[in-house]
Amino acid sequence: MSSKAYIIGTCDTKAAELRYVRSLLQAAGLDTVVVDVSTRGEDSDTADIRAADVAASHPDGPEEVFVNDRGRAVAAMSEALRRLLASRSDVGGVIGLGGSGGTALITPAMRDLDVGVPKIMVSTVASGNVGPYVGPSDIAMMYSVTDVAGLNRISRRVLGNAANALAGMLQGRIPEGEGGKPAIGLSMFGVTTDCVTQATRALAAEYDCLVFHATGTGGQSMEKLVASGMITGLLDVTTTEICDLFMGGVFSAGEERLDVVARTSVPYVGSVGALDMVNFGALDTVPAIYRQRLLYEHNPQITLMRTTPEENARMGRWIGEKLNRCQGPVRFLLPESGVSMLDAPGQPFHDPAADTALFEALEQTVVQTPERQLIRYPFHINDPEFAAALVEHFQEVMATDPRRHP
Repeated sequence: MSSKAYIIGTCDTKAAELRYVRSLLQAAGLDTVVVDVSTRGEDSDTADIRAADVAASHPDGPEEVFVNDRGRAVAAMSEALRRLLASRSDVGGVIGLGGSGGTALITPAMRDLDVGVPKIMVSTVASGNVGPYVGPSDIAMMYSVTDVAGLNRISRRVLGNAANALAGMLQGRIPEGEGGKPAIGLSMFGVTTDCVTQATRALAAEYDCLVFHATGTGGQSMEKLVASGMITGLLDVTTTEICDLFMGGVFSAGEERLDVVARTSVPYVGSVGALDMVNFGALDTVPAIYRQRLLYEHNPQITLMRTTPEENARMGRWIGEKLNRCQGPVRFLLPESGVSMLDAPGQPFHDPAADTALFEALEQTVVQTPERQLIRYPFHINDPEFAAALVEHFQEVMATDPRRHP
């Protein structure tokens, strides 16, 4: 089945805009499908997939969508759209048009599509904080400038640019990567860069090394690619996002961090990179309850807070319980001489007692087996010897993965 451009919006309010985008995509030689996500249940002669047909994909049926409560209706239609797109085998790319409600409705379905599938959201809210809409995906957000409420000299240009961008994404050729090497994911922060750089150099000849910045969405994106089968192994050096989850920092990847390892049995080598720090914004944004703690201004926009032995013990138990659910090959390495650039002798976050609390909590929690091992090394995380140990264990777990060697 040939790939098609899906054009999504509410036909009861944006039919003219949807038809305009469709005409441009068809003029570019693309097959199109207009999807109506209106929540009033009215038929439209613009739509190829009617709102009622979308709503029928909701697990509780269309009556869950067409209710006299806009918030509930939008949430239900969003779930229905997510399921509909997941069931279609001809989705080549997606363009959505909407205000705040339409953006909230359409983008969850876009996020569920594989990374690399073209996705453009033309939205009135695209000039603000788009993190909740984009999440770990590769959605291109385009600010509509005027409201998406009719065609005019501005909206025609903006919508036209968006349509032509999607056409280019669908028709343009992308050079293949060299050699078809399997892709692996590595997590990195500025304070673990030396370690990850050394590991990447050692592995680059055999693997396509995808490095993710551990900023919350970085960890989510890495794990999304694992879930979609695009990453075949993880060298998760930098698990610092867990600090922000526990202490309310700005770079949390959520409660689901590490769940994909258990769910997919992906070969996994991890460590405790940057678990000595919680990330906040500028110094004056640090919550009052933490103002007396050990703080370090990383730059004018980022303030770091050193974690305590008690906090480290909590995180160690949490990580250990996650690792215990993993059935695939797991190695988790502990650098006894420091977990980040700032956690070294003479550096502001050097605190052996806090690190010891982390290591001991992990050792007390992790149920070790031949497949699941916790290993200490007398090195700092950025030492060449520790990077070499990570690489050695990674090669080991990849070599024993039955999916790679059937």
